[in-house]
Amino acid sequence: MREVLDRLLPWWDEGHPVAMGTVVATWRSAPRPAGAAMLVSGDGEAVGSVSGGCVEGAVYELGQQVIDTGAPVLQRYGVSDEDAFTVGLTCGGILDIFVESVSRETFPELGEVAEDIAAGRPVAVATVIEHPDPEVLGTHLVVRPEGRAPHTHILSERADEAIIDDARGLLAAGRNETLTYGPDGERRGEGMRVFVASHAPKPRMLVFGAIDFAAAVARIGSFLGYHVTVCDARPVFATASRFPHADEVVVAWPHRYLQEEVEAGRIDARTVMCVLTHDPKFDVPVLEIALRVPEVAYIGAMGSRRTHEDRLERLREAGLGETELARLSSPIGLDLGARTPEETAVSIAAEIIALHWGGGGERLSGMMGPIHGGDEADPA
Repeated sequence: MREVLDRLLPWWDEGHPVAMGTVVATWRSAPRPAGAAMLVSGDGEAVGSVSGGCVEGAVYELGQQVIDTGAPVLQRYGVSDEDAFTVGLTCGGILDIFVESVSRETFPELGEVAEDIAAGRPVAVATVIEHPDPEVLGTHLVVRPEGRAPHTHILSERADEAIIDDARGLLAAGRNETLTYGPDGERRGEGMRVFVASHAPKPRMLVFGAIDFAAAVARIGSFLGYHVTVCDARPVFATASRFPHADEVVVAWPHRYLQEEVEAGRIDARTVMCVLTHDPKFDVPVLEIALRVPEVAYIGAMGSRRTHEDRLERLREAGLGETELARLSSPIGLDLGARTPEETAVSIAAEIIALHWGGGGERLSGMMGPIHGGDEADPA
């Protein structure tokens, strides 16, 4: 929803008829992830994408139907040999898309959710997408880290508490997921499916070292959706004009800045760190702190293999163990044959993406099987 919110909110505020289709589950080589959204307005405008162009036409028609009837619909789009080009999902993937009417009546909490997202406050929206009682379909429960938002309710207290507990966990991880319960929230039951869309603040990318490679890394980090911070102790190099794509440029000793961020609770399991100084007086102290943070998505350090070995010995002397040192990606990046700062930034980004999704970095043309990892089993 976040990607279409700027267009959705004015329509919601003005009472303009609009339907929203959301990808709530995917299998195999689905082109868009869970949470991707598309809007269909009452006057025929379409905004956003749920499949990169594969099934938008079908979702558009379904959206117009939902506007007319007001009844939400959960629709599965797949492909077989005989209907591939009719359906349009020629990639072989399978999508579950939930299409609902969005208005002040059906989603009165949208304004508050939009305010949270704009302010960078974590908020999740749990939506019932399947239930034996049609009246329950499309009901929303707004969940924040501290619990349920006031005045939101789905079913019984039992069901609400189960959904809130699970949604808080997904929100902390910044994940979107469809959960299954019994009709009244029974943990081991079936009959009710709830899609949780987590709208957490952008994950952070910390780039230590205000060098030319850092400018390229900051640019690609911003492109990938990170909140990028460049930090260096040298004020002549750490300037906003040199790093226009960074969200902030901090003049401070890297290890002192990182320690402050850790103590403030601003480093989490989605944070990635790129240490590009390749100078022991800068990178060893900051890595000593970084490698002791329990949960960080990625820690990479630039330098030659000789620099890396020297760095490891210095870190061992500082008291770090082999388990902690094994978390360090150095030399940084994947082997792409990169030479320029921009190519190196792509190499670093590729390693971050591969670690996040479990990719191996091989050429897809030389591999067999699905191009997206994870559970490739078809839905029942």
